[in-house]
Amino acid sequence: MSEKLKVPTMAEYMAEGKQPEILFWVGSAGSYDDRAKKISRAFVKVLHKANVDFAVLGTEESNTGDVAKRAGNEFLFQMQAMTNIEILNAYEVKRIVTACPHSYNTLKNEYPQLGGVYEVLHHTQFIEELMSSGRLKLKSESTLNGKRITFHDPCYLGRANEVYEAPRNLLKSLGVDLVEMKRNRSTALCCGAGGAQMFKEPEKGDKDINVLRTEDALKTNPNIIATGCPYCNTMMTDGVKAKERESDIKVFDIVEIIANSEEL
Repeated sequence: MSEKLKVPTMAEYMAEGKQPEILFWVGSAGSYDDRAKKISRAFVKVLHKANVDFAVLGTEESNTGDVAKRAGNEFLFQMQAMTNIEILNAYEVKRIVTACPHSYNTLKNEYPQLGGVYEVLHHTQFIEELMSSGRLKLKSESTLNGKRITFHDPCYLGRANEVYEAPRNLLKSLGVDLVEMKRNRSTALCCGAGGAQMFKEPEKGDKDINVLRTEDALKTNPNIIATGCPYCNTMMTDGVKAKERESDIKVFDIVEIIANSEEL
């Protein structure tokens, strides 16, 4: 990236005696995975465009513990959670926005019983809020007009938290042709990465889940497969490669699609 993106930390805000509007929880994938870093950057660009006062924890952010909990290591999960909660509470964080449904679900539903009570939003919910309040205006004309896009519901956003409309509303606002897979919303199929499955090889069977889910998407004849989760992004990208369709079908997070349409 040529230009330097300004991303302030909570420590910097605290030093100035100020509180940002939101804390952007980057998450492990968004911090370390090269592909997911592009999603983090795209979201930061959108926040800048809407003049949102935001901060990140930076090096003080640690994994939410989601993977440890799903893999059955409750002790490690609680250690991770308590460390994060201590830092979040010290900064008096009220509102957290994240581009990772795994972080979203853990922070929203599992941190409260350990003393971490925050308003937690998925980035698609927050962007929709920015648009409905008039703080973020998108071009009605873009290179995306008329493009066929299908949206894959991440499990931890959709079925676990019933957030179905925010991502779809954002895509519709871009003037695209939104085509639904046969399995969508509450009947959507998992990408195959949840529950710590991302970090192990699949068990023997007839077909990998991500390939099966990619086949669902390909049946809609899309130009772009959109998702709202870095893990889903990896799995659907691998599925498209397995089907040898990467030359004509792209996989993007919704915030990347927005950033691209706005030429950010």
